[in-house]
Amino acid sequence: MTHFTDGVEDFNRFYIRLPRRRKLPFSTLSVLDALAFDGSPKRLAELSAGEQLSQPGLTQLVQRLERDGLVVRGGDPRDGRAVLVHITEEGRGIGVSRRRERIGQLMPLVALLPPEDRRALAKAIPALERLAQLGRESAGAAHAAAEQHLPAMHRGLTGKGATDMPRQCGRFPGS
Repeated sequence: MTHFTDGVEDFNRFYIRLPRRRKLPFSTLSVLDALAFDGSPKRLAELSAGEQLSQPGLTQLVQRLERDGLVVRGGDPRDGRAVLVHITEEGRGIGVSRRRERIGQLMPLVALLPPEDRRALAKAIPALERLAQLGRESAGAAHAAAEQHLPAMHRGLTGKGATDMPRQCGRFPGS
């Protein structure tokens, strides 16, 4: 399993750096990808935990993204005290553009591989997709379990309690 993990990490280091035209900080790209992944807005606390950024750091990042027209902030209809961050079409377009650029840079490299390696990559895709799905489900289960065990007093102090916790999607950054 270490060999598999090393291979995935080595590929991921290469893959996340493929787009070279529009240089944006990784934290910006990661937040935009998290918002675009399932299309639903996220609370600041959820983004902060999922993106491994401090709340103040994420707040500053979201302010910059909003100023640049990549996200908008709005109230949470379930909790008037909470803020939801929504991705804009321009923000979504950055991810689409980066994905196209990655495809344009990756496909010529894939073409250099021998046919058996290309077939092995094609055969591995369903297993990798299932692995990512298991990761998302596992994070969701951990989230639900944490919510069940949160003391009632803590839930009362923080609004929705564990709903502020991250939903880790397991996506490749910026894809």
